[in-house]
Amino acid sequence: PDDPRAIRSRRDLRRVNWWMNNPSIMARALKTHLSPPLKRITELGAGDGNFLLYVAQKLALFGVPPSGDRARQTTEPPIVQATLLDLQKNVSAETLASLSKLNWQAKAVVADVFDWSPSEGSEQVIIANLFLHHFENDRLAELLHKVSQNAKLFVAIETRRSALPSLAGKLLGLIGCNDVTRHDAAISIRAGFSGQEISALWPDHDKWQLAERRAGLFSHLFIAQRRK
Repeated sequence: PDDPRAIRSRRDLRRVNWWMNNPSIMARALKTHLSPPLKRITELGAGDGNFLLYVAQKLALFGVPPSGDRARQTTEPPIVQATLLDLQKNVSAETLASLSKLNWQAKAVVADVFDWSPSEGSEQVIIANLFLHHFENDRLAELLHKVSQNAKLFVAIETRRSALPSLAGKLLGLIGCNDVTRHDAAISIRAGFSGQEISALWPDHDKWQLAERRAGLFSHLFIAQRRK
């Protein structure tokens, strides 16, 4: 993780997320499907934490949850408990401080997602961005089962496996992405999703409302919401 090319690639990923519009896609999905207030949220494969920060900023613009002076005018607790889960320790103090300014109390947890044992129970929101495509189907099904035991809402944004994203991946050098990013992008697109492939691996369709579809030009969106 300390290799200069890896550090550069993590910066590239912020640019790629912007072009894919993933923070906005995630924020809109949360705004649409959340039962307010948002109290607990965990991001799987959180990387340097900037994706969650961008999502939090966009949710603040939507008024979900209330922040700053608006928060103090409401009767609901303004603090969002956020967990940034990743195999590596890449979240900076500056990112945590920026989340704090939005009334998000965030902590970075270094752990393998399969060893992770959330203590909050099933009343939290879990999100993932460009993470699920790292796993073969059997392992992904195991991960989705674990998520279903610990969440009331799960939102994942993935690479879409189709011609347009494949073409865009070949052009990443034009926006300054390095060789590591270009290599990873090609593999990630081939490993991406289409149709209802994630839904087919979800463990319990009766207790969950599932939605899976194309999002924007390059992304694939999966939403699982526990039925009341």
